[in-house]
Amino acid sequence: MTGLTPEQLGIRRRNRNMLVALFVLFFGGMLVAGLLRFSGWRPEGTRNKGEMLQPYGDLRGYTPTLANGGAYGWKDEPRIWRIVAMPRDCDTTRVLECTRLLADFDKVWRLMTKDADRVHVLWAGAMPPGAKVPDEVRLVRADDGLRAGLARWDITPDESRRGDAAWLVDPNGFVVLRYAPGFDPGDLRSDLARLLKIN
Repeated sequence: MTGLTPEQLGIRRRNRNMLVALFVLFFGGMLVAGLLRFSGWRPEGTRNKGEMLQPYGDLRGYTPTLANGGAYGWKDEPRIWRIVAMPRDCDTTRVLECTRLLADFDKVWRLMTKDADRVHVLWAGAMPPGAKVPDEVRLVRADDGLRAGLARWDITPDESRRGDAAWLVDPNGFVVLRYAPGFDPGDLRSDLARLLKIN
């Protein structure tokens, strides 16, 4: 015999039920989040459009040589993200494709608006004849050091027919995303905008 009135027993039962409900809500939510996380599901807004490189390419120890012979240092401007392109045959057989790629990069850069000053485009190789070099583009030499740091720079014959790849390099010099030949510049812009916002 507990000595509690039926009303007191009802209050105790309601309190116990409330505690159990809170426990289920808290730990149930954590369980569902954990299951979603480990199943690989991510909300649409957090997915990369480019290919996340595993492991990252590493250009930290490499210093690109500018077309004028100077050095381009990763650490000189610590908040700068880089789009790197190493297009082929821009001065001979692929002038139109290279001109279009250059225009796409310029469009992506302009759409960054207030964050545009935190983005450089490193163009490794020849420019299309007669092309004006946009302000955000740094002309660098394509060499073995750059190729070694860029993951999967040697594109397949099938990819070659679609165009040229591009890479996104974080401010430290890690190559984090690759965009396959024929990529949509809107995908690059979307990833870059999200990364600039969180970094």
